[in-house]
Amino acid sequence: MIDFISQYYRCPEIYTRLSLEGDLSEQRGFFRLGENIVYGRCSGQVPGNSPTGSLHDALQDASAGGGETHLRFDPIEVINSLRYELYCQNGPSTVGSTIAKLYYFVRPLLPVEVRKHLQKVRLNGWHHIPFPKWPVDRTVDEVAEQLLLLSLKANGADRIPFIWFWPDGAGSCAVMTHDVETTVGRDFCSTLMNINDSFGIKASFQIVPERRYEVPSSYLESMRSRGFEINVQDLNHDGHLFRDKAGFLSRVGKINSYGREFGAVGFRSAILYRRQEWYDALQFSYDMSVPNVAHLDPQRGGCCTVMPYFVNGLLELPVTMTQDYSLFHILNDRSIDLWKQQSELIMEKHGFMNFIVHPDYITELEERKTYETLLSYLSQLRSERNVWIPLPREVDQWWRQRSQMRIVREGNGWRIEGSGHERAQLAYASERNGKIEYMIDSRSEVRSGLSEKRVLPPS
Repeated sequence: MIDFISQYYRCPEIYTRLSLEGDLSEQRGFFRLGENIVYGRCSGQVPGNSPTGSLHDALQDASAGGGETHLRFDPIEVINSLRYELYCQNGPSTVGSTIAKLYYFVRPLLPVEVRKHLQKVRLNGWHHIPFPKWPVDRTVDEVAEQLLLLSLKANGADRIPFIWFWPDGAGSCAVMTHDVETTVGRDFCSTLMNINDSFGIKASFQIVPERRYEVPSSYLESMRSRGFEINVQDLNHDGHLFRDKAGFLSRVGKINSYGREFGAVGFRSAILYRRQEWYDALQFSYDMSVPNVAHLDPQRGGCCTVMPYFVNGLLELPVTMTQDYSLFHILNDRSIDLWKQQSELIMEKHGFMNFIVHPDYITELEERKTYETLLSYLSQLRSERNVWIPLPREVDQWWRQRSQMRIVREGNGWRIEGSGHERAQLAYASERNGKIEYMIDSRSEVRSGLSEKRVLPPS
């Protein structure tokens, strides 16, 4: 059984031996692992057809001892079902519906007031959706903690070493991204870069290469020269990229070509439409099209994690924060209260905050003030809680390096090997009051961002 835990934590595999007990059910469905709802197959029980109602807790069937954890479900199947949104029965199919085609045909002609009214009708009842959890779903990350607790018990260990999630001991990570949708947004980018620079926060700009607006080379160079990142956003933002496989493949060649022309290593699809099983055709290093929880998006679902993850060779940087358009025009909220709530939930898991703020929707004074308040809040998190705020391409580079690092014995302790190890931090996971507690190696002089956690020397 492929070991999800050693991949997630980058810890020695000797600590995370898992075995499957019994035959998995033929039917896939929903069951629980503790308080978390998951999707897949389990042995000894038939999973439910819906995330509501009484669901069997397969964690109660787990046992640990003799260096091995015995489970009645396949962790990698469960995790992939969440990350890749395999639990969705109606997600991508809505992309090609007749109503969707008609809407995206007339969308460029509709003012925001009309669009948001139609979208509110479409999203009616979103707050009653039981799964994924609103406003942030951390199921994948909490399942990882549950399995690591069982591994501690199985090995009779006080703690397990692992490679800390972020470079230089950062407590969490946040990136700012700007999707440019219209000529108005394109022309506001220079002002937006000034605002970002006033807070010392660089961002990536996702550019629509065809039909929406002209993309002169001078426009792209103005961003590069100031240290901002350029990515490709869809092809023409018509909502049809993932309508069918043949159409996708005919467009993806152009998209990949624009990626090379722009010098872009990242991609994002329009409206966050997606089919992760087709991503192998994208010739980019990373993607930013999968929401953590998609209650307010046209395509429902969500990857249920606050950490980056690989889709074959492509790194997914999930959108973990509510988009500005949804905040302003669906929730009618001009404060950063929701963003702060989501940030706290993500930082509890030392996760990844991925913001989308469109230059098109912050040209007015009130929305611009909200954005400046957000940047001030992020600056505070950077200085007081050691949140790392890089460009997305830097996250991509780090996560790829970390995925190739390994921990090896050094005398009575441990050390990290691999490219980029000089920025990596050795950490330990232990059990405290029935929960996982993380600790950075005390020999490091780098701030860990874990001031509330104990810090212990290696054994």
